[in-house]
Amino acid sequence: MNFNTIGNLICGEETPSFLGIFDFSVAPQLLFYSYIPIIIASILIGFYIYIEDKKSLQSESLLFVIMFFIFWILNILIQWVASYHTILMFAWQMTALFEIGLFLLTIYFAYCFLNKKDLPFTGKLTLWLLALFAISLLPTKFNIFSYDLQNCEGVVGPLWNLIYVFEPAVIVLLIYMGFSSLRRETNESVRSQIKIFTIGLAFFLTTFFLSNFYGELTRVYEFNFWGPTGMLVFFILLGYMIVKFQTFHVKLIATQALVWGLSILIGSQFFFIKVPINFVLNGFTFIASIIFGYLLIRSVKNEIEQKEELAKLNAELKDSIQQRDSLVHLVTHKVKGSFTRSKYIFAGILDGTFGETTPEIKKYAKQGLESDNTGIETVDLVLNADNLQKGNVKYEMKKIDFKEIILKTLSDKRIQAEAKGLQIESETKEDTYNVLGDAFWLKEAINNLIDNSIKYTKTGKITIRLEDGNGKVKLSIKDTGIGITDEDKKTLFTEGGRGKNSVKVNVDSTGYGLYSVKLIIEAHKGRVWVESELNKGSTFFVELDAVE
Repeated sequence: MNFNTIGNLICGEETPSFLGIFDFSVAPQLLFYSYIPIIIASILIGFYIYIEDKKSLQSESLLFVIMFFIFWILNILIQWVASYHTILMFAWQMTALFEIGLFLLTIYFAYCFLNKKDLPFTGKLTLWLLALFAISLLPTKFNIFSYDLQNCEGVVGPLWNLIYVFEPAVIVLLIYMGFSSLRRETNESVRSQIKIFTIGLAFFLTTFFLSNFYGELTRVYEFNFWGPTGMLVFFILLGYMIVKFQTFHVKLIATQALVWGLSILIGSQFFFIKVPINFVLNGFTFIASIIFGYLLIRSVKNEIEQKEELAKLNAELKDSIQQRDSLVHLVTHKVKGSFTRSKYIFAGILDGTFGETTPEIKKYAKQGLESDNTGIETVDLVLNADNLQKGNVKYEMKKIDFKEIILKTLSDKRIQAEAKGLQIESETKEDTYNVLGDAFWLKEAINNLIDNSIKYTKTGKITIRLEDGNGKVKLSIKDTGIGITDEDKKTLFTEGGRGKNSVKVNVDSTGYGLYSVKLIIEAHKGRVWVESELNKGSTFFVELDAVE
């Protein structure tokens, strides 16, 4: 029987009703349910990843793997539903090309993914030579030895013995590549991706090989239906990697996978519907799932874009803060250095280091020294506030008598208060006021509060009281100063929070003094607050936990 005669023969009693070539009635329904959804899912996932990450070598090589997998499935479908022997013979001959090509491309894809670079020239040449070798044997008896007209199927030749050795070898090579990458990698996130990727791809190839090999061995080709299962598992693991580790730089994959999966599942029901009304209802559900899925994806996409924009702004803000901090430290250290140098010059003039000077020069030198001391205090205040805010200060927490700190600070500030004509007195009972804290920083905070009261009190007195009760130690510093408006109270303990009245009285006010006090007291698990009326004075309170 010549080739032309065979070409006109129809396989068995099939009726080529579709396009005059195919008869879908002869194929098991499971064939379509197994293959068609995976074809649709493969196309969607492959092209989506490629479009989203089109500049990536990994996404390109994955697309080639998926396309060859689809070609293989379509070729198997043709073998099941084609009616003419000519088409069937051609499909059987092409099976080897798609199967070998799939495994070769998988090796290439795995190398690119695991090594984040292209395969060297020698590796590419080896893959091409293997592909050309397979292509050259396609039309020979080494591929399809003969064709069984009665059963409408090819009889495989010696090439398939090599294929069934080649495929397990590729699986072993893939696992070896995965283990090699794990040994080199130290980043735990990347190691997790390598493990998931290797397991998923190895499972796909193993399932693919076993289903085909067992089907050929038993001549029960329904086992081929299990082949796509491995690719589904690989897609699931790939989706997990994309969601968990942002693999391929793909976004929305979880939502889109849900929408696509639901649409594919509903769409696949068309192959089983026999009643027209069910066809209409399923069609309505299918269209509705696509519409609502699209709206869901668009909503999630907008949310992701907003989060990305927020993350970008946060990163820019963080950079700005770092630049500001660097500038603050540079400027303050430079300024402090300048103040310190001029301070020693003024001090030298006053103590006679540079020889005898006139009283007038000494007067100006004294003013310069006081100005430099104020400048150095201001710089230290800003630096301390910055370090306190960042948590760079390490507190040496011990049981201390808070009263001793108050009395020592009061003694240091008395001269300053009396120089302004202010009375400064203590109304503290003889007792022990123990708290857990850092003596240096608590003294710094109290010094700041008393200094603040002296600066903003023109006449009258400052009264300091310490009380102990209900497990708390409470300090109050009351003055007869200018007072604080309700508006200024809102920003009083914030960074740079200078009140309008305070600037009028003290032009050197920085707004960092009370902010530092708040940071110190809160670090000691206490609280600080103020009660005040404009032009009626202010009372600052500090409350700390008492200890036995």
